[in-house]
Amino acid sequence: MPPASPPADSSAVRARPQSIADLFWSFSMLALQGFGGVLAVVQRELVEKKKWLTLEEFVEDWAVAQILPGPNVVNLSLMIGDRYFGMRGALAALAGMLAFPLLIAVAMAALFAGVADTPQAQGALRGMGAVAAALVTATGLKLIGALKKNPMGTPVCWALAAITFVAIGILRLPLVWVLLSAGGVASLWAYRQLGKTRALGGDAR
Repeated sequence: MPPASPPADSSAVRARPQSIADLFWSFSMLALQGFGGVLAVVQRELVEKKKWLTLEEFVEDWAVAQILPGPNVVNLSLMIGDRYFGMRGALAALAGMLAFPLLIAVAMAALFAGVADTPQAQGALRGMGAVAAALVTATGLKLIGALKKNPMGTPVCWALAAITFVAIGILRLPLVWVLLSAGGVASLWAYRQLGKTRALGGDAR
């Protein structure tokens, strides 16, 4: 697959990974910080520090990464690597995401096996779970600002978010049916709104 051009931005030279090695080490450092709450780390590193993505681009890419099979952040690393350096970039980003965490996870699993049933270990796991949930919630709140520029309109975005919460969180419907129904409606609405924007000669983003 040939490398696709990064999103255009005429206002300034966009920040981007400088090389394949930069991609590998950047995603390695990102992965090593992402124990349990990787969404918060990904957003901070890629949007706020490295500025490879705007907040709106991150929300769009993350949405795609979420509906693809596999871990979200791994899908996102493949997308960003491919965007700047094609297949080589995708593989470098993927290697960065997996190499060091895999070694650490195997070592920790070997060490944890001996104490997994102790009350202290169980309590520590529950505490880390709570921290991870808080990190993901805080990042979700930070991403709300991106809805202001969404072509679907803020009220529609909130309505879809509420429908999704009710369907999955309360009614416990299978994710695949929620994606096909609510996601399908959202896609059609976004396509319609983008078409109207293009017809008026505006920015389709």
